[in-house]
Amino acid sequence: MKNFVATLVAWGPPGLLLLAALDSAGVPIPAAVDALLMLLAANSPSTAYLAAAFATVGSVAGSMFLFYLARKGGEKYLEKHTVGERGRKLRVWFQHYGLLTVFISAISPIPMPMKLFVVSAGALGVPPQAYFLTVLAARIARYFTLAYLGSQLGDGAGAYLKSHAWNIGGILAILFAVLFGCVKIMDYRRARLTPAQ
Repeated sequence: MKNFVATLVAWGPPGLLLLAALDSAGVPIPAAVDALLMLLAANSPSTAYLAAAFATVGSVAGSMFLFYLARKGGEKYLEKHTVGERGRKLRVWFQHYGLLTVFISAISPIPMPMKLFVVSAGALGVPPQAYFLTVLAARIARYFTLAYLGSQLGDGAGAYLKSHAWNIGGILAILFAVLFGCVKIMDYRRARLTPAQ
């Protein structure tokens, strides 16, 4: 696997596209996409945003593949992977918070269990367009920010993220709370406008 990843690194942005697609489709390659994106941005700041665009396209394509795979047989996968206490909690989280769980796990450079949320979205019948737009928005924000950091900080970008992990976690928690509040307000307004049956 290391040789394969090294080959993708040598390919530059097209290799990043393939790596992002594989990672988002469920092949476990922890933090490799973020690291490669920041490395490419540091080595060639003029193509940093091109690399971010390739990472975004690859990641969204891989996520859509996993999403549609889950629509075909995701319930069995969910049952198998939500037997344990942690798995059950993650499934309850998705059922309660919906696409917010996908958005936060997709935007976060801190490793989060996105695959289970993607499978939940597919298996539990989330509309494909809503899922696509959620992942696209999160990945654009994540990868273009990482490209910016890589182009500005060079080799120090990874260390910067590690040293600010708690700050990033706090920002994500606030973002989640704000988005959740917006969703609840919209649900409340919809409920008030819907005539009683």
